[in-house]
Amino acid sequence: MPDQQWDKLFAQMNCARDRALLSCYISSGARASELLGVRLGDVEWQKGQLWVISKGTRARQPVPLSPESLAHLACYLDEAGLPETGMPLWRTRRGDPRPLTYWAARRVIQRAGERIGANWTLHDLRHTAATRLARDPKLTLVEVQSILRHAHITTTSLYTAVRLDDLVDKLAEHYARPVQPVAWPQQYASEDIEAVFGAGK
Repeated sequence: MPDQQWDKLFAQMNCARDRALLSCYISSGARASELLGVRLGDVEWQKGQLWVISKGTRARQPVPLSPESLAHLACYLDEAGLPETGMPLWRTRRGDPRPLTYWAARRVIQRAGERIGANWTLHDLRHTAATRLARDPKLTLVEVQSILRHAHITTTSLYTAVRLDDLVDKLAEHYARPVQPVAWPQQYASEDIEAVFGAGK
């Protein structure tokens, strides 16, 4: 998801819970079902991480959270109150609090996407987090693999590919620059250049 689209999507979140949920997805790279199962005791505020039950291995594993995500999470808990013992962090907002299901969270994204003419999904948030991590020059691919908990580094390496969407601004600058006249190094004879590239080159 390009940064501009992410900003538009996030701006559509109209409550503290949804802002916190999206922010936690984008900074942790957790899978949709993993994040929805997090409980209050799984959050380590000082370390900037939370613990999830891995979808694949069912092991309890840590994932990172940005300071911004922690701030959104604190705002959400301040507004909604702390969950009861054993209750997930993410709860419904109407009626008696119930755990927020995958389908309800999915619908939050769908409704927001419809308002901005997009069709992003919960899984796209993990992809976006993975792409941002993989393209950070200060993080090695092995480190990104560890954060995303990929079994194979070949999976992680998929996120290093550059998409055309990411090049729009650079291409616009390229097309706006005036065409520079071709200047060949002096050591090349003009007849050789003409023979290879044609007259006028």
